[in-house]
Amino acid sequence: MGEGLVLDVAQQALYTIILISAPILGLALLVGLLVSIFQATTQIQEPTLTFIPKILAVLFSIIVFGPWMLGIIIDFTTRLFGNINSFVF
Repeated sequence: MGEGLVLDVAQQALYTIILISAPILGLALLVGLLVSIFQATTQIQEPTLTFIPKILAVLFSIIVFGPWMLGIIIDFTTRLFGNINSFVF
């Protein structure tokens, strides 16, 4: 297994990880920004106020984007197992 093949598999794995985590992180970032704007305007500085909306947003995004994320993972795994013969000398 050459260096180029290892780097290609690592690049595909990192791209898959970024693609899968983007919707969850994006929604959590958006909810965190909205909660912080709400806290700044109302001057409510309760530290637990930021966690519950983020947790709910992450759970919601897993429910909504879960089938799509599973499809991406299955495609990557199928391609990886399909090319397993090229990984062996």
